[in-house]
Amino acid sequence: QVQLVESGGGLVQPGGSLRLSCAASGSIFSFDAMGWYRQAPGKQRELVAQVLTDGRTDYLDSVKGRFTISRDSAKNTVYLQMISLKPEDTASYYCWGSARDGDYWGQGTQVTVSS
Repeated sequence: QVQLVESGGGLVQPGGSLRLSCAASGSIFSFDAMGWYRQAPGKQRELVAQVLTDGRTDYLDSVKGRFTISRDSAKNTVYLQMISLKPEDTASYYCWGSARDGDYWGQGTQVTVSS
């Protein structure tokens, strides 16, 4: 069973940048799609960005132009580059993978945008 492990969260000032990483213990080709969800306190979990096996990407409207999802198949890792961060981006970010046998989740990493 593949495990997903996130890293890269932290505290950053508004306008700053962070890069999240999601390392899979197995091949990321086993996933039909991979991406990042986030959940802020009192809010529902929402899909921030995803990348499909054919390379197509999709983003939440509020992060378009600021966030970029990418993958490195050789490293079995998916990244989320975040720039121009806003306080409303504060949330726990979860790596997600959709495979034929179901969805896989990482443990989450906290991103806090505050001055």
